Amino acid sequence: MPYLIDGHNLIAHLSDLRLSDPDDEAALAQRLLLFCQRTRSHAVVYFDRGQPAGQRPPARGGLSVRFVSPPRTADQAIQAHLARLGRDARNWTVVTSDVELQAAAARFGARTLTSPQFARRLAAPPPTDEKPEPPRDPGEIASWQARFANRKRGERG
Repeated sequence: MPYLIDGHNLIAHLSDLRLSDPDDEAALAQRLLLFCQRTRSHAVVYFDRGQPAGQRPPARGGLSVRFVSPPRTADQAIQAHLARLGRDARNWTVVTSDVELQAAAARFGARTLTSPQFARRLAAPPPTDEKPEPPRDPGEIASWQARFANRKRGERG
């Protein structure tokens, strides 16, 4: 499921990021990029102010970053994005704790997650793809190969 994210609203709910940090947007974007790659999802994060207009970072790894120039706000840009999506808005989730933006998302049929809810998803450890330990010696490999060969011939071993 793709996400539309109210970036500064989310930063305020992350324990290790601060809105006063001049690199808070970059830190959040890096975290979101890893989340998108891990979950194979797509996200568009909107920030109030930030980089000068016209200097949009390229989308990569499922993440697009948008900086909104005043007097427009990130909330307004997210609502405009939902309007462009039309009926497809119901396939998106808006991440914000802003009550007005949540209500607007609901009017468009989009799902919502509060920023603290999404922050917990970001903090969740990635699933482990544990692989069995490699055989300890060549004799163990030969033993397993013989066992599987015997099963193919119908023997139990």
